[in-house]
Amino acid sequence: MNRQQLSLTALARAGFVGLSSVRDQLDELGELTGLHPEALIGAISVAADPDTALSSALRLFRQAPAQAPVAFGAEEDARRLFRVIGASEGAAEFFLRQPDELAALAHPVTTLPSADELRDDLLEAVGAVDGLAAEADERAWTALRIRYRRRLVQLASFDLEQADPVAGLDAVAATLSDLAAAALDASLAVARRMTAGTGPGRFPEEQVRATPLAVIGMGKAGARELNYLSDVDVIFVTDGVEEAGLEPGRAVDIATRLAMLTMRGIHEPAIEPGLWEVDPNLRPEGKDGALVRTLDSHIAYYDRWAKGWEFQALLKARPLAGDLTLGDRYVAALAPKVWSSASRENFVESVQRMRERVTDNIPDDEVHYQLKLGPGGLRDVEFTVQLLQLVHGQADDQVRQRDTLSALAALGAQGYIGREESASFSQDYRALRLMEHRLQLRRLTRTHLMPRDEADVRILARATGLAPNADQLLVVWNEIKHRVRGLHERLFYRPLLSAVASTSTEDARLAGGVGLTSEQAEARLAAIGFRDPRGALAHIAALTSGVSRRATIQRHLLPVMLQWFADGPDPDYGLLTFRRLSEDLGGTHWYLRMLRDSTGAAERLTRVLSGSRFAGELLGGIPESVAWLETEDELRPRPAALLREETAAILARHESVDTAAAALRAMRRREVLRLAVSGILGFATIEELAQGLTAVTENIIGGVLEAIRAARADADQLEFAVIGMGRFGGRELGFGSDADVMYVFRPLAAEQEAANRSALAIVSELNRLTEDNRLPLDLDIGLRPEGKNGPPVRSLESYRAYYRRWSLTWEAQALLRARGVAGDAGLLADFDRLADEVRYPAAIGEQEVREVKRIKARVENERLPQGADPSRHLKLGRGSLSDVEWFVQLIQLEHAASVPELRTPSTLDALAAATAHGFVTEEDAARLRDAWVFASRTRSAMTLWTNKTADVLPSDRVALDGVARLLEYPPGSASRLEEDYLAVTRRARAVFERAFYGLPQRPAPTG
Repeated sequence: MNRQQLSLTALARAGFVGLSSVRDQLDELGELTGLHPEALIGAISVAADPDTALSSALRLFRQAPAQAPVAFGAEEDARRLFRVIGASEGAAEFFLRQPDELAALAHPVTTLPSADELRDDLLEAVGAVDGLAAEADERAWTALRIRYRRRLVQLASFDLEQADPVAGLDAVAATLSDLAAAALDASLAVARRMTAGTGPGRFPEEQVRATPLAVIGMGKAGARELNYLSDVDVIFVTDGVEEAGLEPGRAVDIATRLAMLTMRGIHEPAIEPGLWEVDPNLRPEGKDGALVRTLDSHIAYYDRWAKGWEFQALLKARPLAGDLTLGDRYVAALAPKVWSSASRENFVESVQRMRERVTDNIPDDEVHYQLKLGPGGLRDVEFTVQLLQLVHGQADDQVRQRDTLSALAALGAQGYIGREESASFSQDYRALRLMEHRLQLRRLTRTHLMPRDEADVRILARATGLAPNADQLLVVWNEIKHRVRGLHERLFYRPLLSAVASTSTEDARLAGGVGLTSEQAEARLAAIGFRDPRGALAHIAALTSGVSRRATIQRHLLPVMLQWFADGPDPDYGLLTFRRLSEDLGGTHWYLRMLRDSTGAAERLTRVLSGSRFAGELLGGIPESVAWLETEDELRPRPAALLREETAAILARHESVDTAAAALRAMRRREVLRLAVSGILGFATIEELAQGLTAVTENIIGGVLEAIRAARADADQLEFAVIGMGRFGGRELGFGSDADVMYVFRPLAAEQEAANRSALAIVSELNRLTEDNRLPLDLDIGLRPEGKNGPPVRSLESYRAYYRRWSLTWEAQALLRARGVAGDAGLLADFDRLADEVRYPAAIGEQEVREVKRIKARVENERLPQGADPSRHLKLGRGSLSDVEWFVQLIQLEHAASVPELRTPSTLDALAAATAHGFVTEEDAARLRDAWVFASRTRSAMTLWTNKTADVLPSDRVALDGVARLLEYPPGSASRLEEDYLAVTRRARAVFERAFYGLPQRPAPTG
C-alpha cells in the first residue's frame, strides 16, 4: 500500500467524505496555522462533520489569518475549535462575522457558569448601571448579542466534550435557560435607557426606574429546559407603585413600552443577527390580549376566564428576568389555581384531546420525522408528565416540579409511576432532547425534524454519540419512539386519572391518613356508603400505614378505589377482600403496578369484589388470577379445546390419580372464577356462561374419569361413560347448578357381575375425586331410571331392557336432555341411539300427554318449598324455568320424531325450532324465551351475590339490589328488578297456561 493510499485510509477513518479535495485543503490549513497535516487530521477527527469543519476553518483563517495562533496555539486548542465548528455551522458563521471571538475557545471550559455570572456578564456587555444601559441604540443590542453568542459557543464546547452528553443534557439546558434570562435582563436594561427621557414614547426617568416589570418564563424557559435555539415563551407582569406616584394604568403604559423594546433587543434585525424569538402569546387572551397586565389583572383573568390548558401552561412558570420579587408574587398567587385545575370537569379528557389535536395537525409528510410533536416524540413525554403532575399534585406537593426530568423522578419516587418507567422515560427523553439540541446547534436554527438525507443523519449520529452510523441511529431512534409511545399510551390514558382528578380533598386525606380525625374519617366512609365505617377505616390503615413503596402506592389508589367500592352493592366486603388480596399479592412486582397503570384493572377489581362473594372467595384461593383484569382477552371463556389440551397435559404430568384430580379441581376452580368475573363485568352473555360452565364441568368429569381408568387394572374389561342430564345435558348450567348425570357401562371380557362391581368402583372414585369443598360439584343421579330407588350405574343392556319394559313418560322426558359428556365414544354413541328410541317416539298418545301435564301440576303443588311464593320461585314458580322447559319438552315428545330440528338437548334451541315449524307463535316464543333467560340470569346472579345456591327471588332489599346490580341495573333498582321479573314471568305464565294446559286466554297482563 503506497503513501497516498495510506493517507486516504487515514482520512476516511477520520470521518472525511469528500476525499478528493481534503488533502489539498489540509495542506493549505497547515500553512495558515502552522500545524502539520497529520496533526490536523487527528484534531479534526473529533468533529461531527470533518468536511464542514475543515472548509469552515479555511474560510476563517483566510479571512482572519492573525487569529490562527490564538485558535491553534496547541493541538488541543485545534480540537476544541474543530469540535465546535464541526458540529455547528452557525458557530462558524458567528466567528466569520466576529473573528476576534475565536478567543472564546482559547481555553477549555471545565465548569458551567452560574446564572448570576451570566447575568453580570451580559449586563456588563451593555454597560448597564443601576438598571439602565450605557447605550440606547443598535450598538447596545449588537454588544449584547455578541456577548451572548460568545457564551453560547463556550457552552457548546463544554457540551461537545462531555463523555456522556445524554447524562449532561440537564446541566446544559439549565445553563442555556440562564443565558436566555441574562439576555432578557440585559435587553431590558437597554429598553429602560431607550424609554427614559423626553420625546415620543418616552417617560420621565424616575418613573421608568420605578416601574416594575417581571418577565415570567413559561414552557422550557420557565423549566430551565431550553434548547440551543428555542423560542422563549414569556408573560409580562407589572404593578402600580403608589409610593412613586404611579397609577396602575401609567405603570402598564411604561411596562408595555419596556416589554416591546426588550423583545426587539433580542430578535429585531441588527448588525449581529437576532438571538431567538421572544413569544408572549401564552399571556391571557393570547395574541388578542394586552401585552402587559398588572398582577391583579392577571389574577382576575385566571379566576374567571382561563381555560384548562392555560393552567397547564402555568405549570412551568418561573420568574425569569426583571423584577424577580414581583415575579415570585405572580407565581405564588397563581400556583394554587394551577394545582386545583385538575378538579375541573373533564380536565383530564381535555388534556388528552389537546395532545391528540397536536398530533393530528402535523403535516402528513412530517409525522414520521418529528422529534418534538410526533408519536413517540418529546411531547408524548411532556404531556404525560404534566397530566400526571396536575392530577396528583393536587394533594402531593412533592410532584410540583417545573422541569420534566425532576417531575419524572418525583412521580417515580412517590409511586405514581413505576421506577423502571421513570428511568426509561427519563433516558429516552434525554436522548430525544440531545438529538434536538444537536440539530439546532448545527445551523443555530429552530428545528425539530429528523433529517431525511443520509449524510445529515450520519453527522447527527457522530454529533450525539448515540450510534456509530446513520443506519444505527435510525434504529435507536425508532426504538426510542416505540418505547415512548407505548409508555405514553399506558400512562396518559390511565382510567384512574380522571377518577383521581375528581376525587375530593377529603377522600384523598382519608386514604392518606392525614388531616382527618377518626370520627371525621368514619363519618366520611359512612356518607359514601360503607355500613361498617370503623372496620373500613381499619382496613385502610392496614393498607396504607408505613413508608414502604407498597403503602405509598396504596395511598394513591385508595381515594379512587374507595369511591368505586362505595358505588358497588357491598363496599365493606369489597374492601375487606381487597385487603386480603393485597396482603397476599402486595409483595409481587406486578400487582399494585397493574392496578395503578392498567386500563380499567382497578375499577374492574372493585366491581368484582363489591359485587360478588362467590368471586371474592374464589379469588382468595387464586389471588394471582387478579392479573386477568388487565386484558379483556383473559376474561373471555376459554374454548373447550384449550381445556382439553390442558387436561391432557395434567394427566401426562401426574402419575397419581389423586394428584391429577387435585390439579383438575384447581383448574376447574380457576376456570369457574374466570367465568364468574366475565359474567360480573359483562364480557359474556348468559348463553356463553352456560356453555363455558358446561365445558368446565365436562372437562373435570372427563379428566378424572380418564385418570381413574388409566390406573385400574381392569380398564380393558369394560367400557364406561357419563351421560349429562337436565341443564348439564342441555349445556345450560348456571353458577351453583348441580351436574345431573347417569352412568352406563358395557362389559367387554369380564362377567356381568364383575363388570358391575368395577363400574360401581369407578362411580365411587369419580364422586370422591371430583368432590371439592371450596367449589362443590354435586354429581346428581336423581334422574336415573327408578330415581332414588334405582342402581347408581347400569349396563347399556340393562338400560335397554328397562326402557323397553318399564319406562315411564317422565323418564322419556328426562332423556330429552340426555347427552354423552365423558367416556368411551362407542358406548356414548350406542347410548345416544337407545335414548333416541325412547325420547323421540313415533307417536305419543293422549294418555301420555295428560300424564306429562299431570306430573307438571304435581311438581307445582308438591315440590315447591313450604311457604314459598310461587311467583318468586325461579325454578318451579309460575312462568319460570320449569314452565318454559316443560312446555318445550312436550312439543319435543309430540313432534321430534318427524321434525329433526327438535332433537336437541338445548331448551332455547328447541324453542327456536318449535317456532320455526309453527308449533308456537313468535310472540309466545319471545315471551317464553325472555322469562327463561331472565330467570337463568337471576338464578346465577343470586349465587354470585351470596356464594350460596338459592331459587327464590329474595325479599330483602339489600340482597335484591345486589342481584340487580349483577344484572346490570343501576344502583337502587331492587324494586325495578322485582317488578321486571314478576312482569316477564306473568307474561310467560299466560302463554304456558294457554298453550300447555289449554286454559282459556286471560286478559293480557300489564307491566
